[in-house]
Amino acid sequence: MKKNRRNGFTLIELLVVLSILALLVSLVGPALFKFLSPAKRSIAKAQIEDFSSSLDAFFIDNSRYPTVSEGLEALRTKPPSLNKWNGPYLKKEVPNDPWGNQYVYRSPGRNGGYEIVSYGADGVEGGDGENADINSWENKQ
Repeated sequence: MKKNRRNGFTLIELLVVLSILALLVSLVGPALFKFLSPAKRSIAKAQIEDFSSSLDAFFIDNSRYPTVSEGLEALRTKPPSLNKWNGPYLKKEVPNDPWGNQYVYRSPGRNGGYEIVSYGADGVEGGDGENADINSWENKQ
């Protein structure tokens, strides 16, 4: 006489596997977050560099940088006061910084024709580490 056996997992086996997975996530998760912060800073620097290239092309065509009121949006949409605008100078919409905040654009900037700033993770001026500001004039390499 054959016994009826079902192929599959018991509830105990599933709970053991889920416990092991939860343990792994709790150990590996914090280590992954250590790599996330430098990546966000690198993304912000790359985006600021892209804005800088686009602003230089805007300047070549219009003999000036966008005003503060025109902002970075002038790289995508023609301001009404410009006749020589040859954009769009950015291929995509103006993104927020990696922390979800808008970039700050100043023209004239503190150190030249313009300044682009991300205030970092905390979203306020100043700070250290992950909260430190990223400026276009410090971004040049």
